[in-house]
Amino acid sequence: GAFQKKAHTARILSPEEAERLAKDQVLVSEFKKLKLEKEAQKNWDLFYKRNSTNFFKNRHWTTREFQELKACREFADQKLTILEAGCGVGNCLFPLLEEDLNIFAYACDFSPRAVEYVKKNVLYSTERCKVFQCDLTKDDLLENIPADSVDVVTLIFVLSAIHPDKMHLVLKNIYKVLKPGKCVLFRDYGLYDHAMLRFKSGSKLGENFYVRQDGTRSYFFTEEFLSQLFKAEGYEQVVNEYVHRETVNRKEDLRVPRVFLQSKFQKP
Repeated sequence: GAFQKKAHTARILSPEEAERLAKDQVLVSEFKKLKLEKEAQKNWDLFYKRNSTNFFKNRHWTTREFQELKACREFADQKLTILEAGCGVGNCLFPLLEEDLNIFAYACDFSPRAVEYVKKNVLYSTERCKVFQCDLTKDDLLENIPADSVDVVTLIFVLSAIHPDKMHLVLKNIYKVLKPGKCVLFRDYGLYDHAMLRFKSGSKLGENFYVRQDGTRSYFFTEEFLSQLFKAEGYEQVVNEYVHRETVNRKEDLRVPRVFLQSKFQKP
C-alpha cells in the first residue's frame, strides 16, 4: 500500500536522519567528478546493458498523474505531438502510445543502447514515433524536431541524472521545440527522498548531488531550485509541488518515505 499527499514544504527529517546527513560532508575528489562527467554516457549505456528492459516498471501512472495530457486538447480526438526527453527503454512511452491513439511521439535518450531497445520493441512504429539518440545538454533538438511544434514535453526522472551546472542547457534546448502556450510536465526526485538518505559516505558530489555505485548520478530537487531553473530560461510556473509518498511494506513492517517533485511549466 501507499499513502500520498502533495505539499509545498520539504519532508521533515528525523533527528537521526538529520545527524547522518550533517555528518556526511566528504565530497568525491575533483578527479573522480571529472571522470564521472566524461563517462556519463558510458555509465548509462552499461546500466542498460546490465538491466536490459527489465529495470523500470512500465509507468501506467503517467496519464493518471498528468491529466494535462487530456486537458491540453481543445477537442477529444485532437492529435497531440509529444516529446519524451530521456525516454530510457520506453517504460513511459509505450503505455502512453497504447492508451492514447491520437499521439505522435518524439523520444530521445542519452544512451544509444536504450534507443536501440526502443526501436526493437514490438510496439515501435515509425508512423507513431520517432526515436533518436541525443545528449540534451549539447545536441540541438531542432535537428530532429521542427521549432515550436510540440504540444507536451515530458521530463520524467531525467534532469536528476544531469550535472546541476548543465541542467539549464536542457531546458533551453526543449524551449525551442515547444509550442508557445504549451507545457513541460516534470517529475523527479525531491529533497530527502529515501534514495538520498541511503547513500553511503563518500558518494556525495555536491549539495543534494550523489553518485551511485554504478557511476550514474542523482540530484534531489527542492521546489525553489527547480522554480528558479525554469524561470531563468523564460518558462512560467503553473504547478510546482512536492509529492510525499509513504510506501508501506506490510510483510516486513517497513515504511519508506518517498519524495518527488511534480511540476508543470509553460512556454509563454
